[in-house]
Amino acid sequence: MKKQHTDIVVIGAGPGGYAAAFYAADHGKKVLLIEQDENLGGVCLNRGCIPSKALLNVSKILKEAKHAEKWGLQFDKPTINLDTMRTWKNGVIDKLSGGIRQIGKARNVTILKGRAHFEGSQELRVETEAGQERYTFDHAILASGSRPALPGAFDLGNPRIMTSTEALELPDIPETLLVVGGGYIGMELGTVYATLGSKVTVVEAAGSLLSGADADLVRPVAKYAQGAFEEILLNTKVQKMATKGKQIAVTFEDGKVTCFDRVLVSIGRSPNSQNLGLENTKVIVDDRGYVKASDTCQTDDANIYAIGDVIGGAMLAHKASKEARIAVANICGDIGSMKNVVLPAVVFTMPEVAWCGLTENEAKAKNITVQVGKFPWAASGRALTMDHAEGLTKLIIEPGTERILGVGIVGHGAGELIGEAVLAVEMGATAYDIGSTVHAHPTLSETIMEAAEVFFGHSAHAAPRKAL
Repeated sequence: MKKQHTDIVVIGAGPGGYAAAFYAADHGKKVLLIEQDENLGGVCLNRGCIPSKALLNVSKILKEAKHAEKWGLQFDKPTINLDTMRTWKNGVIDKLSGGIRQIGKARNVTILKGRAHFEGSQELRVETEAGQERYTFDHAILASGSRPALPGAFDLGNPRIMTSTEALELPDIPETLLVVGGGYIGMELGTVYATLGSKVTVVEAAGSLLSGADADLVRPVAKYAQGAFEEILLNTKVQKMATKGKQIAVTFEDGKVTCFDRVLVSIGRSPNSQNLGLENTKVIVDDRGYVKASDTCQTDDANIYAIGDVIGGAMLAHKASKEARIAVANICGDIGSMKNVVLPAVVFTMPEVAWCGLTENEAKAKNITVQVGKFPWAASGRALTMDHAEGLTKLIIEPGTERILGVGIVGHGAGELIGEAVLAVEMGATAYDIGSTVHAHPTLSETIMEAAEVFFGHSAHAAPRKAL
């Protein structure tokens, strides 16, 4: 079989893979992008970020419509049409996926549907519907992503036990739903189903929801969840599951057995590093399946780079996209590194939570002395006009230099506000820089400025800071 040659081959067309392919093409490289799914965009676009946010938007509208009675607005009870909802969600996915394909063609990127398998450090075969194709390459970028983790004890082959993939298909609105895992996926999808009408129970092995986020940021989310969900079980583990008629019988570690119409298992994700032929290269895979890569995204095989979920760390689309640019930059002879890159985290719960840089939890764990400037949204005119006064904005500040080390925000639209915070931390801005920058009034963004002014003790909308 004749071998074809390409400068760079990218395996996986998720937010890291297609970004790498397009960036490499912009550098004049001949690029082959391999994806085994019909749609481009990876998990994020097809089975993750985009469909979940589409459904969360529906949930938000349902919640606001019900809450509007407080404002003097009365709506008839909404009718939920799941077929229409799915069609709309899938239409968003198809539009974005089609756009990616068009952009790839405009850049002359060769897009091949198939499964890639390394034959060596500079050679691979691709299994396609038409048969096998073989390629040689100068460099490869592995962006194969991840999949939902489903422990064998929970994998009964029963469609009523779902991962995020199945849950986003909206098979129905179950009367009762158990969400195993109180992380961002579980809380987001639990919010969707609870708003649509399910009685949702969340079980979390840790002592708090959204483990890793600071307690004061989680508090408003937990308060909302306590009212929206049927029950929240912390410090609790599921021992086993069994099919019982048309329900799932769930046994908790204390021996209690409860039946649910559906179960959503959201306890993390596993890297897609198997069956790729990596054993034919010098790439090292750890005992958890993650590919070892340096800050430059280069693996132990000089010809192969790896980005995104498959190398571990924060499993975020924007992390993968950033790593894509760094990998391509290093391949093309430029200098790039993920070291000290500031990555925002956003949880699209009600309310949203976002943070970047150093958290108070991390500062405490690492014995780093910090100061904090907090501004409660109960003092924000804009938040009050939107009836979203449950929020909070805080700055994590380095004593002496007053440099912004981190920012945390909980509240309506926190994910849209965190961008300014990332820029501040990335550029080494100080609390004075933030506080002296004029922000429009009334806006939610000015809560970032107000938090800096609270730190200096002269916010016009908050009580003066007590003397230290």
